[in-house]
Amino acid sequence: MIVPYPPGGSADILARAIGAKVGEGLGQPVVIDNRPGAGTIIGTEATAKSAPDGYTFMLGTVSSHAINPALNPKLPFDPVKDFTPLSLVASIPFAMIVHPSVPAKSVQEFVALAKSKPGQLNYSSAGNGTSNHLAGELLKSMAGIDLVHVPYKGSAPALNDLIAGHVSLMFDLVLTAAPHIKSGAARGLAVTGAQRSAVLPDLPTVAESGLPGYEVSAWFGIFAPAGVPQPVAKRLNAEFVKVMREPDLKQRLASLGADPLTSSPEEFATYLRAEIDKWAKVVKASGMKVD
Repeated sequence: MIVPYPPGGSADILARAIGAKVGEGLGQPVVIDNRPGAGTIIGTEATAKSAPDGYTFMLGTVSSHAINPALNPKLPFDPVKDFTPLSLVASIPFAMIVHPSVPAKSVQEFVALAKSKPGQLNYSSAGNGTSNHLAGELLKSMAGIDLVHVPYKGSAPALNDLIAGHVSLMFDLVLTAAPHIKSGAARGLAVTGAQRSAVLPDLPTVAESGLPGYEVSAWFGIFAPAGVPQPVAKRLNAEFVKVMREPDLKQRLASLGADPLTSSPEEFATYLRAEIDKWAKVVKASGMKVD
């Protein structure tokens, strides 16, 4: 299973939890292959160019398959034509977190602070075109503030620099942000989903914090290269669907802030096209471009 992010981040944690279970059902181990870089493009391209024999698949995300095509029209792959969607597996909202040295205690206070210091506050992301990059750009456009984007090669190093105080703000998945909020290493201001997170129930949503309509969640799904024989795709789909319905895995993912999802390949394909259209409109309206 190719993961287009470095070890230690949310996608990597999810991939290892799911891969271990799927390996049991398939009767052979699922090896996690981290291929980070270029805002998920390196790992995603590697998957697209792999043999369509069912032995290689990837944990794709809203970033790799829906946001990148909107931000970068010259991708070395087509998010629809070059892949076989197998199943959605999870969705996770982000937590809007700041370093404790930032005086803001709420979204409203952060927006006011940013307006008083245009271009002086920065935010980290997992790379250009990733969903937490988009979350920051959405905040900038909806709140009318000027923040400096600092891209990293994955969410883990971006989070490390937030905790070290090198950046002011980050939108990190609740899965990896929660422990740092609870320890005091970072301050949580809000969550980005449509509803509050069970992992961080005291945090309001960004939408209820003065920016109605703001919503960004990261979805995760399994993709194989295009051309995988239909019987193989059906078998893989069945294994992922079975695994995502197992009570122990559902409980583990829920404790990490992830909502388990399942779908047929056809449902996932329909969902993917809708997501591509959605984010194309968001990117066009905001004027975002990859640096």
